[in-house]
Amino acid sequence: MGGVFSHAKSQQRGYSRGRSSGNSNIVTRGISSSSSSTSYSYHPRIMSKEPSSSLSNTARATGSDTSSQEKGGSKLEKKQSIKQKYSFIPDNFSSLEQVTTALREAGLESSNLIVGIDFTKSNEWTGKVSFNNRSLHAIGDTPNPYEKAISIIGKTMAPFDEDNLIPCFGFGDATTHDQEVFSFHSDHSPCNGFEEVLACYKKIVPNLRLSGPTSYGPVIEAAIDIVEKSKGQYHVLLIIADGQVTRSVDTDDGEMSPQEEQTIKAIVDARSSLADKCKSFKLA
Repeated sequence: MGGVFSHAKSQQRGYSRGRSSGNSNIVTRGISSSSSSTSYSYHPRIMSKEPSSSLSNTARATGSDTSSQEKGGSKLEKKQSIKQKYSFIPDNFSSLEQVTTALREAGLESSNLIVGIDFTKSNEWTGKVSFNNRSLHAIGDTPNPYEKAISIIGKTMAPFDEDNLIPCFGFGDATTHDQEVFSFHSDHSPCNGFEEVLACYKKIVPNLRLSGPTSYGPVIEAAIDIVEKSKGQYHVLLIIADGQVTRSVDTDDGEMSPQEEQTIKAIVDARSSLADKCKSFKLA
């Protein structure tokens, strides 16, 4: 399945990057609830070197011991270089079209989309503090955070989906918990474009009972199955969620919760699937 990127708690709205040349990758992305900002940012990393320090020359001029100062200068240079190397450039995109253009410039040519949506109970708890005491899935006169996220992702990523067929799954409700996913369509057919994704979402939400716990394992496994059936075509898995994988307060430091283990296993399986596909490609 390839590289898996998961980000479920950030309030920043950016986009996911992926190479367009491999057999298949899964990229998971989550957008949370409370941000009302309309700016979009892509943050590349800077690769640069700081000019050399003049501490050693100063030390020689004064006749002092240079070894410790040179060492100190070297550490300072290293810290400055690391700080600049990993600093972010706020592009502050003013439109979704600019984000789409930046994706193309980053090398993304086409992809098949898969959507997974979190229906765990924490959407009610989070909504109490970030959505006017309402569930993040509340359907009303104004779009809820999930509706906004679906619309934003659709406008940004849809141009890269050639067939416009989008498999959509829900997880974490009272019927699936952390073990399974359900399809937005009872016959497991994909949605035809993000307009249908949004329409199906609004239709099914009133009939769901939020539950838990939270695990991304089942939706990643569902995506693996789709990619394998497509013979390794490039896919992007979008996970829209309100929080992290469940970790009980009873879980000891250095240990993982069952949901964390399940999620990590699914990610490893995704990478193993890609490795197997690459080996088959080389042998062919």
